[in-house]
Amino acid sequence: MFQRVKGTSDNFFEMAYWNGTIKKIITHLKRYNFQEINIPLIEHTSLFERGLGVETDVISKQMFLIANKSGDDQLCLRPEATAGTMRAFLEYQNEIKLPCRVFTYGSMFRYERPQKGRLREFHQMNLEVIGASSILQDAHLIKMLQVLFMEVLKIQDFVLKINFLGQPQDRAKYCQNLIATLTPFKNQLCEICTTRLDKNPLRILDCKSPTCQDLAKNAPKLKEFFSSQTQQEFQLLLDTLQELAVTFIVDDQLVRGLDYYNKTVFEFVSVNLGSQNTFCGGGRYDGLAQQLGSKTEIPALGCAIGIERLLMILEEKKDQLSERSATLTCIIPMDQAQNKLALHIADHLTSEGITVEILIDDQKIKNKMKKASDLKATYALIIGENEQKSNSIMVKNMLTGSQEIVPQNQVATYLKR
Repeated sequence: MFQRVKGTSDNFFEMAYWNGTIKKIITHLKRYNFQEINIPLIEHTSLFERGLGVETDVISKQMFLIANKSGDDQLCLRPEATAGTMRAFLEYQNEIKLPCRVFTYGSMFRYERPQKGRLREFHQMNLEVIGASSILQDAHLIKMLQVLFMEVLKIQDFVLKINFLGQPQDRAKYCQNLIATLTPFKNQLCEICTTRLDKNPLRILDCKSPTCQDLAKNAPKLKEFFSSQTQQEFQLLLDTLQELAVTFIVDDQLVRGLDYYNKTVFEFVSVNLGSQNTFCGGGRYDGLAQQLGSKTEIPALGCAIGIERLLMILEEKKDQLSERSATLTCIIPMDQAQNKLALHIADHLTSEGITVEILIDDQKIKNKMKKASDLKATYALIIGENEQKSNSIMVKNMLTGSQEIVPQNQVATYLKR
């Protein structure tokens, strides 16, 4: 017998909870004029190498590569959605008005060691605002997310962390200083950060190793290398968030894991998820379009909400968030002679928008009634020889136990009372 692939999950029982939560999120996004789009699960690997950075963990360790029989550029399963969204935008940009607010929802794939809150196939809701240059757009996006989590989904135990990565020239000066500061302690860095020191030193700030964290905390701060313009922009973001009543902490160690970020980066972190505790993260990526071949810079920002982690946080609110099932009507023929009539009645009722289950397997009537009860049917439509002859149906209310004879041509109206 086959089992599911390691690092994936089945959802056999929780789809009402899953779909109910997704619908609440989408309803909220549409109030802020976000439009849904769809992009492929498969992309050219080079898209992510150029967009995310070859030295990021996603590219160097976590890609699911696909053998391409045509011999063209190698393909992969998408590890995230921002690069694909920007690729799609650049293909259709002449037909799109700015700012472009879009979201996409679906599976992402990363080859990681599976653990609680970390899967190899996981789901994200990705939000992107393309063509928005003002830093006030960052504050607007973050405020919208706070309203979603606090007021719509009623999450209380989380922290919003914010940092500012500045402009490329700010980071270039800082990285030179960071390398010089940490090189004497290179033998104390973890194996991964030893490599990062030369190739991607900013990621050392994000390392979970206690030794690397201590060394990073004692290193100079990125904000010490900001230009006056960068300082003013960061302060404007912080002041605006405070005016919008957004509670946050500035985390100098926060850099995010992808190379396309600049200026604002942020994470919503749960206090109840253990080590994999970030359930929403994002920031600004003004340079991504040019990295993907655009002749001009296209300012943009966005974020991703991890659906599996979000549902873990909302577990206690499952009943309130679950999508309500439609009222079920079970059609129960007493004998095989009534089976075809039952099929015709089922066809008529579904055309009237009524949800039905037809029990035509060869079972005793007692067993069929029990099955209707197990299915939590509101009504059972019982069709025996007498009902067949008189063009009627015995309608039993499974909640009250009452029953009534109803003409076949009036049963849809009766059920929709």
